[in-house]
Amino acid sequence: MKNVGGSDRAVRIIAGVALLSLFYFLPGYWKLFGLTAIPFLVTGLTQRCGINKLLGRNTCRIN
Repeated sequence: MKNVGGSDRAVRIIAGVALLSLFYFLPGYWKLFGLTAIPFLVTGLTQRCGINKLLGRNTCRIN
């Protein structure tokens, strides 16, 4: 069941792309910080978030 709505989804995808770009711009081991983008991109693209489910949140208008 989807629990990530339109604006929440857009914010997650934009944040994911921004964090992923850090992987290319940061030097050395700091590049790994850019990999924190993966959960944002996955939850934004699949419209499912485990943390939202645990907290009982649903930002999607139509399920």
